[in-house]
Amino acid sequence: MRNHISYRSGNPALQTSTFKNSTDTTQGHMTLEGTINKVSISLLVLMFTAMYTWNNPSYPIMIFGAIGGFCVALLTIFKKHLATYTTLIYAALEGLFLGGISQYYAQQFDGIVGQAIFLTFAIFVALLFAYKTKIIAPTENFKLGVFAATAGIGVLYLISFIMSFFGSGLPIMNPMNSSLFSIGFSIFVVVIASLNLVLDFDFIEAGAENGAPKYMEWYGAFGLLITLVWLYLEILKLLAKLQSRR
Repeated sequence: MRNHISYRSGNPALQTSTFKNSTDTTQGHMTLEGTINKVSISLLVLMFTAMYTWNNPSYPIMIFGAIGGFCVALLTIFKKHLATYTTLIYAALEGLFLGGISQYYAQQFDGIVGQAIFLTFAIFVALLFAYKTKIIAPTENFKLGVFAATAGIGVLYLISFIMSFFGSGLPIMNPMNSSLFSIGFSIFVVVIASLNLVLDFDFIEAGAENGAPKYMEWYGAFGLLITLVWLYLEILKLLAKLQSRR
């Protein structure tokens, strides 16, 4: 058994207590491969609902998807055993939001959505390969660095959200801000979001090695989905900023 120094992850769904008290293994044990299969199913559901709001743009439905997805995510985090059911619901709701927001970007920047989708999946496959072949080894220092950077980005998101109630958020968060500093910040966030995938893979594999129950594959898929959605949105913002400089 490979020694996982810690179970730290920047993903809010995959924290130290994720596998704690998950002892019901009557349905079998979770595996990394099984989790990836469930991620694939979840992504198909997400893309299906995203196509609906892509072809039928609706701001209320998009907001419903965003708020509903957030609520289902909280429920899943606190009631992990429900992940077997809530993961696909979360995927469907996030799809409604992503389809709408993607259509908005597509109307502003030609070809940006296809590029963002391609880059997101390319990064996912590349990092999964790098992790499985041990090209990237999630050492303790690596985990600490990514965790700290993710937490810092989260604080900036919160500050920008609060500032939005008083006019506008942080300028570097604006996808129309094409300054080099803003672009540099987006590149940094994309890198950190990408590296969170490595932590997610390691965290899930740790659960598999420690005999977590089968339903945790769905919970692992849910955690990976959160990171992929974040990565996709940040790539969209980065591409928008780059195209704004043309």
